[in-house]
Amino acid sequence: MDAMDAPPSPKEFKPYVPEKTELRELTFKSLFLGVLMAIVLGSANAYLGLRAGITVSATFPAAVIAIAALRIFRGSILEENIARTTASVGEALVAGAIFTLPAFLLSGVWQELHYWESSIMMLVGGVLGLLFIIILRKPLVHDSTLPYPESVACAEIVKSGQKGETGAKYVFGAMGLGALIEFLKNSRGVQLFTETLSGFFEFGTSKIQLFLGDRSPLGDPQTYTGGMFLSTPAASPALLGVGYIIGPRLASITFSGAVFGWWLLIPLVSFFDGGLSNLIESGSDWETVTGAVWYYQVRPIAVGAMLVGAIHTLLKLVKPLMEGMGRAVRDVKVFKESRAQLSRLDFDIPFHWVISGLLVMLVPIVIIYYYFTGDIVSAVVAGLLLTMLGFLLSAVAGYLVGIM
Repeated sequence: MDAMDAPPSPKEFKPYVPEKTELRELTFKSLFLGVLMAIVLGSANAYLGLRAGITVSATFPAAVIAIAALRIFRGSILEENIARTTASVGEALVAGAIFTLPAFLLSGVWQELHYWESSIMMLVGGVLGLLFIIILRKPLVHDSTLPYPESVACAEIVKSGQKGETGAKYVFGAMGLGALIEFLKNSRGVQLFTETLSGFFEFGTSKIQLFLGDRSPLGDPQTYTGGMFLSTPAASPALLGVGYIIGPRLASITFSGAVFGWWLLIPLVSFFDGGLSNLIESGSDWETVTGAVWYYQVRPIAVGAMLVGAIHTLLKLVKPLMEGMGRAVRDVKVFKESRAQLSRLDFDIPFHWVISGLLVMLVPIVIIYYYFTGDIVSAVVAGLLLTMLGFLLSAVAGYLVGIM
């Protein structure tokens, strides 16, 4: 969502840049800087998402870098906003790629990454998402119940940059500190310490003796040993940055999930699963055993919990989403007005162009499904159904952005 279009209250909203002002906005330097930041920040997010399973928004560092860079080239506040938005959209597309394409490899459909097929799918999906958000932008942004905390915060960063404050020193200072930590712990650098410390800590020896009713010993005492595999948190600047950005509440929820999985579920499964004895007898260390339990048993439990949470969220969003889409249909007449009659804040791509674009995009979508299925009927049905599902999920994603 555009930071300049995120009013706390639409009735009282006054644009920071008056609608009658003529400022440069969609220029070559703003697009070039945005694409460059999308490549860099998207690459960083791709690594972080594949490593930690979570990505962070690039809009804040992109806003700070855009202010610092365009100040040198005398860019306007609207050019800064275009550059920041371009970088943020590029990062979001990367997130979509890393959360979907690896499934082709993990499921065995692909034996190696298919570059051109992946690029085409991301291109089609990206264009489709942009067309969806053009339809959803106004009903979602003009919904007074959505606070858009991230967009409002980003708008404040951009506005503060007009007063001579960029905050660039904090961004680049954090980048330098992260690079130094990585250099000192990475085996490709000067490794002074490792990212984690782990080991199996044995408990004391226990002896169990069974007795008959007359307290006479039953057999010989049995000796048992036990212990616990422990590992320290990872000394990762990237993960520290993620925790700082998402805040104490969400970071605590993420941490509690890890504690619940590794300190409760894995020990329970290890205790009750008799099949693990084969792994232990084969000479596997405890790190291998606990890793196998996490990968094959605990992780599917976590995925199931995530699916239940997603379904619960969808059910809560049905009413507000239907109301927003109804407003979009009622506002179709706005798109039919001429550009001269619309202010800078209201002008948008004509609605019939968007609908035409969606119909055109159905062709490559069906072709992609036909490429995988080899059946034209299945491809057409899947293309239509999943395009409608994509629109619904785009609305859900936009609504969640407005909330969180």
